Amino acid sequence: KPLVLMTPKSLLRHKLCVSPLEELVEGRFHSVIDDAEIESAESVRRIVLCSGKVYYDLLEARHKADHVDGDIALVRVEEIYPFPSAELGQLLARYERVEQVVWLQEEAKNMGAWSFVQPYIESLLPEQCELCYVGRDEAASPATGSHQVHLSEQREIVDQALDLQA
Repeated sequence: KPLVLMTPKSLLRHKLCVSPLEELVEGRFHSVIDDAEIESAESVRRIVLCSGKVYYDLLEARHKADHVDGDIALVRVEEIYPFPSAELGQLLARYERVEQVVWLQEEAKNMGAWSFVQPYIESLLPEQCELCYVGRDEAASPATGSHQVHLSEQREIVDQALDLQA
């Protein structure tokens, strides 16, 4: 079946959004992508699940933060439907000491994938693990109408997901 690629224009030339040519030729599509920068799964207490462009904002913010100690894993859910329950379940099982899983989305709460993915994610979590939503509040419009307000809100949700609030 044909593969359809959809991405914001900003990712077409993003310096971190790259793959080697071999991955394109010999690789495959990954529904769920684990955090390659986590050295020890035992140290992870929070997992941030996200999809799409916001991952690169998270990654850049984590690199800029001085006190990052490997306790937050950034996991990409690149296929929303059909929901990759088996793949995500295997990945989450790797993080035995996780206390909180966060779903981060750029869209307003009533416009993104949250209402769809919430029951699927909850069914995969152990009892002691909390599921949280991080993103914009519910809204009637998909955009603020102000680029500065958008950037401010984006920084706020990324900081909240990474627990970087001052």
